Parts: sequence; structure tokens; C-alpha cells
Amino acid sequence: MNSAAIIDEILHLPPSGQAEVIQFAFRLASERSLAPDELTRLAQRMVESDDLAEVEKLKSAITRGFYGAASHA
Repeated sequence: MNSAAIIDEILHLPPSGQAEVIQFAFRLASERSLAPDELTRLAQRMVESDDLAEVEKLKSAITRGFYGAASHA
């Protein structure tokens, strides 16, 4: 099954099922480290941005993408 088929299946879920998928996707995104090329693209966007809010958002995404989820130790 490819991503387009999965997205189509998600669109046919009831709202409660879609909410579960969204929560899973956010959790997955916050826990996984990014590949070097993904980090490079984010860094390039950060350097090129004139929007301070976007720069801060990208900086957080880079940090999270490099280190993964924050430790709660």
C-alpha cells in the first residue's frame, strides 16, 4: 500500500478515527530524528527567512529533528 492509498483510507474514516491518525502522526513526527538532507533543507529555509517567527519555528524543528523527542528524565 502506498501513501496515496493510505491517505484515501484516512479520508474515509469517521472524525474520531481521523483524530487518532492525526495524534499518531504528531507523536511520530515529534519522536523521530530527521535525515541529514531533511535537516539541511530546514536549515536552508531558516537562513533564507526574514520572518522571525518562522526562524524560531524552524530552529525548534531542527533541534527536535536532530535530537529526537525531549527526554523526560
